[in-house]
Amino acid sequence: MAPKTYIADIAKYLGQEVTLQGWIYNSTQKGKLQFLMLRDGTGIIQGVIFKGNLPEELFDACLALTQESSVRLTGTVTEDKRAKGGYELQVSAVDIVQIAAEFPISPKEHGIDFLMEHRHLWLRSALQHAVLRVRHEVIRACRDYFDDLGFTLIDAPIFTPAACEGTTTLFETNYFDEKAYLTQSGQLYMEAAAMAFGKVYCFGPTFRAEKSKTRRHLTEFWMIEPEVAYCDLAMDMELAEGLLMKIVERVLENRREELLRLERDLSALEAIKRPFPRLDYDEASRMLKDAGSPFVFGDDLGAPDETLISQNFSSPVMVTHYPAAVKAFYMKRDPLRPERALCVDVLAPEGYGEIIGGGQREDDLDTLISRITAHHLPKSAFDWYLDLRKYGSVPHAGFGLGLERTVTWICGLQHIRETIPFPRTISRIYP
Repeated sequence: MAPKTYIADIAKYLGQEVTLQGWIYNSTQKGKLQFLMLRDGTGIIQGVIFKGNLPEELFDACLALTQESSVRLTGTVTEDKRAKGGYELQVSAVDIVQIAAEFPISPKEHGIDFLMEHRHLWLRSALQHAVLRVRHEVIRACRDYFDDLGFTLIDAPIFTPAACEGTTTLFETNYFDEKAYLTQSGQLYMEAAAMAFGKVYCFGPTFRAEKSKTRRHLTEFWMIEPEVAYCDLAMDMELAEGLLMKIVERVLENRREELLRLERDLSALEAIKRPFPRLDYDEASRMLKDAGSPFVFGDDLGAPDETLISQNFSSPVMVTHYPAAVKAFYMKRDPLRPERALCVDVLAPEGYGEIIGGGQREDDLDTLISRITAHHLPKSAFDWYLDLRKYGSVPHAGFGLGLERTVTWICGLQHIRETIPFPRTISRIYP
């Protein structure tokens, strides 16, 4: 019996007979020859069927194969430099598993609403494959980076009793006889974990009920969030810079083919070097003023502001020391300028906006209590969090990297919705 294998491993079987299992990507006929383009999720290969090698009835049945029909092809692997991937399969047997109905997504132009309505099928396209393989590589790079540095992966809960990033973007749900919320961030729990393990990270879905229709927002997205005990803002920025370099280097090394399929300008990624440029909020504000922006000093940076700033640099740029008033209650203030927070936002180049937000956390118990009160947050929901400042409080810092925004930048996409298998937006929860 011919061994079953995957197209990605086909080179190992040159000259041997194998069985491939997959779906018809495309098919053509030329006289007594049929050419079946087979995909199996790992790649695409051309299967060549000569009429004399199959029973006439089966050869004719193959002529009826439609796009996405599922089949098993058995044949001998041959080398052909002209073929996609450099190999072909000289088919000697065909097992038709199912003949698919007419596939709704054709080479013609489809609107984005139609494609999103058929997202479960659109995932089969070459471009969507490329994006999600880059996503996979980014995830691997993040995990390897922190694992190699001795971090411990700690899973944060999805249900939380209170807000982390502001009460206006919470998804509320019933939790038996109580109210609960879908997590906005795993950060607070990572602070607890950092006091136990020293350096930790979580990676999982987060939720924001933002009524935003921009190309940068999803209501459900994934974040990787490290937290480190005995860490200040400068150390936190070094950690973030190293992570982004790891991501860029790994994707260029392992997913160059996918980037080229997406027509990504590789030179823009290859130009990224350490150290990243660093601006404090005042410098960023002056840059915006010089560019003629209507930005109001004291406000948080909006998407147009981030775009204007990042377009001045070929590498990600780090903006620090925002006004404390526009940052979360847990952010530690600069002792030299108490009106400023010890925080950093990392803006991707080419106008892709913020991909990392973080900073040093408030480690003083009384100060944190006053902040919770000032933000009108329920103190009882944060009693456990306040305990961290009672029992061995230390300086600590961390950040959150938004996976989908990062993938959008790495792939050079126009919209974030293609960077997650099944996007959730203000207007979409199907499929």
